[in-house]
Amino acid sequence: MSYQCPLCHSALEQQANTWRCHNNHQFDLAKEGYVNLMPAHHKGSKNPGDNKEMMQSRRLFLEAGHYDPLRKKVIEALEQYLPEQAEQLLDIGCGEGYYTSGFASALQDHPALEVHGLDISKIAVRYAAKRYKQCHFCVASSHRLPFADNALDGIVRIYAPCKTEELVRSVKQGGIVVTVTPAARHLYQLKALIYKDVRLHDMTAETIDGFELVSDNQLQYTMSLGGDEATALMQMTPFAWKTSDKVWQQLAASDVFSCEADFSIRVYRKK
Repeated sequence: MSYQCPLCHSALEQQANTWRCHNNHQFDLAKEGYVNLMPAHHKGSKNPGDNKEMMQSRRLFLEAGHYDPLRKKVIEALEQYLPEQAEQLLDIGCGEGYYTSGFASALQDHPALEVHGLDISKIAVRYAAKRYKQCHFCVASSHRLPFADNALDGIVRIYAPCKTEELVRSVKQGGIVVTVTPAARHLYQLKALIYKDVRLHDMTAETIDGFELVSDNQLQYTMSLGGDEATALMQMTPFAWKTSDKVWQQLAASDVFSCEADFSIRVYRKK
């Protein structure tokens, strides 16, 4: 499948190492195999998204396997609800490709399926494309998906934002959107190190216009983290900006830090 030009919204065609539209807008394929479809005027900052340190922290934590149960549950949802003849799946906010590569490896019942990963962070996408050659990666905004109307059979959003109108526009009739959001007690113990009164996450299901909610499940378990893993997990969260030096030191010195994981996994089908 070709991408859509982020400037004029016409189809892009690959010619050697360049993606080009009929208006002669062109985007070079990086040596790692990804394409940057983020025009400079669409950026909110010079280098949007996760920086190198944040990506390395996330990679350390994820590769330790603590979110493997979540990845497994999302794959089960895709196996159950993705249309049988699905050809195009997009992972929005793919980061360094941990979930994206898992989808591509697991969904063997869909031999024609192409798995795409999209993220605003060029650093993360570069790493993902270099490591996971079975997937297609691009740097782009989740609010301006570089795909044609009715092009996608499924979208996965793990914490990632996306405008409802983009979901409606890009997902085929009968296609699905799988969302993962924090459930009530997600990372409660981390939050208790920072906040005197810990607020539970709101578990109200999102309403996506044009889609119906067909599955709503919760996944809960307790993680046992070493000091490096607990520090990496904190670095992955928005709480990192409010974490004191004392708490960082406490986490790093932990032999075992027990922390709850609590997720809401929902599947929406386009009406």
